[in-house]
Amino acid sequence: MIWNRHHILSLEDFTPEEYNTVLQTAASFREVLTRRTKKVPTLQGQVVTNLFFESSTRTRSSFELAAKRLSADTLNFTASTSSLTKGETILDTAKTYLAMGTDMMVIRHREAGVPQAIAAEMDRLGVRVGVLNAGDGQHEHPSQALLDLFTICTLLDPDRPRLELLQGKKIAIVGDILHSRVARSNIWSLTASGAEVHLAAPPTLLPQLFGEFVGEQGAGSREQGAEGATTNYQLPIPNYQLPNRKLFLHWQIEPALQDADFVMTLRLQRERMMQHLLPSIREYHQLFGITRDRLQFCKPDVKVLHPGPVNRGVEISSDLMDDPQFSLISQQVTSGVAVRMALLYLMGGGKV
Repeated sequence: MIWNRHHILSLEDFTPEEYNTVLQTAASFREVLTRRTKKVPTLQGQVVTNLFFESSTRTRSSFELAAKRLSADTLNFTASTSSLTKGETILDTAKTYLAMGTDMMVIRHREAGVPQAIAAEMDRLGVRVGVLNAGDGQHEHPSQALLDLFTICTLLDPDRPRLELLQGKKIAIVGDILHSRVARSNIWSLTASGAEVHLAAPPTLLPQLFGEFVGEQGAGSREQGAEGATTNYQLPIPNYQLPNRKLFLHWQIEPALQDADFVMTLRLQRERMMQHLLPSIREYHQLFGITRDRLQFCKPDVKVLHPGPVNRGVEISSDLMDDPQFSLISQQVTSGVAVRMALLYLMGGGKV
């Protein structure tokens, strides 16, 4: 296994060896979490600071629990009660926690690039403080994509999760792709595995430029439906490829779901929508919501994922969300602790 990273800011340049290192390390920590004593002394004496400039429940709690399971000390930052309200800059806030002895910073911010800026400042200062991006604007959310990858791979092989298990699998990502940092990170990780990744959303939430993520813009055309509404526009499966990477765009949901092995549905990022991009939430659910009827297009053993929080009855029907036959949502939350333990362990100098 290989690991030389000091920061985890993006999955764009992750190698297959690095993915497999994370997956196999997370598998070992998943076993730790089944024990009666769910704690190891791996990061004892180290300080992990959660700098969450944006509200979060799952990600923040998951990172805090992961750090405590590794016996690290944790500091939690909340923007609304911090000196930011008095005019302190973000970099000065980070340097304040550095002066307190922080070894790793987990950073979440509504603006893209903040974790990278703090990582660059730490490097400029010559300190060995690792920075982990816990979600920045519309850029990336690496740990969420890695836990999604781990959830799928452990389903396919519980004892030896690895990237190659997804070779040739069809994975549909449905929803507000335009505003989703989760989708961007998942595109990198899933296409790196050799899976076919199919994006589906209304054209206002899936610009054609997404094809440029993994290759040159392909030849595609738009066909207007009989009703003439934008929701009936279809992009007929243009293909964007680099070696071993396949990405497909759809403006209707059925082609994306056809024979899919896994379906990832994304929350409508209403807090990030600066314009009226949808006629209504009800129409969105009718055209792109994941329901039992829609899953009939998929493989019989299809599984559904969602990064949370879920708008029940919008992105996914409430009954389907709670059905263990199809839903992997609770497994994603459980996987999150093991994966974030693995990331903190690797960043903290853990031997692999």
